[in-house]
Amino acid sequence: MKELNKILNYTFQFNKEIGISVKSILVLIVVLILASFLLKYFKRFVKKRLQTEDKNKFDTVFSFASWLLYIIIFLTTLNTSGVNVTAIFAASAALLIGVGLALQTLFQDIISGIFIIVDQSVHVGDIIEIDGKVGRVEEIKLRTTRAVTIDNKVLVIPNHKYLSNSLYNWTQNGTTTRESVSVGVAYGSDVQLVKELLLKAANEHPKVFEYPAPLVVFENFGDSALEFKLIFTLNDSFQALIPQSEIRFKIDQLFREHNISIPFPQRDVHIIKE
Repeated sequence: MKELNKILNYTFQFNKEIGISVKSILVLIVVLILASFLLKYFKRFVKKRLQTEDKNKFDTVFSFASWLLYIIIFLTTLNTSGVNVTAIFAASAALLIGVGLALQTLFQDIISGIFIIVDQSVHVGDIIEIDGKVGRVEEIKLRTTRAVTIDNKVLVIPNHKYLSNSLYNWTQNGTTTRESVSVGVAYGSDVQLVKELLLKAANEHPKVFEYPAPLVVFENFGDSALEFKLIFTLNDSFQALIPQSEIRFKIDQLFREHNISIPFPQRDVHIIKE
C-alpha cells in the first residue's frame, strides 16, 4: 500500500511552481472518460427528439460545445487535484496571446456559425448572394458554409462574412422570385405595341408564372432610347439566367417582326473652325 501511495503521489515537477502527480493524471483521465460517456448519452437522448434538419444543426453546435466543456473539465479537475493552474497560465501567457491572435478569425467563424444555426437565417437549399457571388447552400458547418454556384463551382464561405457583409437570401420567402429583363427602344416607337410584345415574350415562356402576371414598367426617357423593364415570376431563381436569355431572344424576334428598333447610343460631334 505504501508503494502504491508512493507511486500515486509521485509528482512530475516541471519547475518550482508547476507540477502534476500521477494521482492527478489518473483522476483527470477518469473524469474525461466519464464526461465523454455522459455527453454521448445526452447527445443520443436529445437527437431522438429532434427533426432531421435540426439534428444536423445540433451536431454542429454540440461539437463546439463539447470541446469547450472538455477544456473546462480539464482545467477544473487539475485545479481541484492540487495543480497550480494559475501558474500554468502565467508561464504560457505570451504563447496564449499569440495563439489567441492567430485564432481570432477562426473563433469569429465559429461564433458566426452558431448564430447562423440558432437564428436560422440560412438553411440548406437556400439560394444566397454574398460579395456578388450567388450559390445554393449545400452544407452549413461550424466554421464555413459550402454552396454550389450556377456553373457548378464550389463556393466556400467563411461564416464571419455573414457578420461583416450584407447577405441576400433569395429563397427565404419562398422559391418563387421576381426577375426582370431591361430593354430600350427608339424614340417614336409605339409604346403600347412595345408593351404588348414584351408581355407576349414573357407569357409564351413555359417557366414564367401566369400569376402574378408579368408586367411592363416604362422606366425612363433615356439619352438615346425609351427604357422599359419586363418583370416576371420564376420558380427557380437559381436558373434565372437561362429563361432571361430565352426571353431576350424572343423579344429581339418580335421587335424585328414589328419593325421596332433597339437603338445604340449616338453622339453628335460639332467641329468649330476658328
